[in-house]
Amino acid sequence: MDDKDTPRVGAAVRRRRRTLGLTLAAVASRSGLSVPFLSQIENERARPSARSLDRVAEALETTTGRLRAAADSARAVDVVRAEDGEGVRRLVRGRHQLSALEFSGEPDLGREFQHRNDELMYVVAGAVDVEAEGQVHRLEHGDTLFLSGGVRHRWRATVPGTRLLVVAVAEHIDATFDSRR
Repeated sequence: MDDKDTPRVGAAVRRRRRTLGLTLAAVASRSGLSVPFLSQIENERARPSARSLDRVAEALETTTGRLRAAADSARAVDVVRAEDGEGVRRLVRGRHQLSALEFSGEPDLGREFQHRNDELMYVVAGAVDVEAEGQVHRLEHGDTLFLSGGVRHRWRATVPGTRLLVVAVAEHIDATFDSRR
């Protein structure tokens, strides 16, 4: 594998290390690689050999395949074009650290939601009523509402032509930090 084919996994390595609450020194100790080399990998100034990447993955309690997949998604540049019509539109394709949806029209989903991770609602046009924590919050054009993970909520559009942008930390990402790790 020449240098052009060696994966750029720095961002994925850094994310995984931080998720585990590890320092570079801890990963160096686990992997047998030096702190400066690991720092160069994380900052994309060095590309690890296949053997070094195996050692890093093992130190981070994952696989090289998962690090490569995370690196691929971290490097994605994807344009999602506007669509006509009403309904739900994904604004980010694939599995990433965030999920973004646009709801347009007059949806009243009639159900309650509870997500493990944080969520932000932004009213692009129109207005919505969001019921959360036993209170109804009226949101109009330009308003935002933040919901921390675990908050039960429901919403409904109250004005025809409402467009609501919902951005959330993806469900497959553990957004909590356990300092005991």
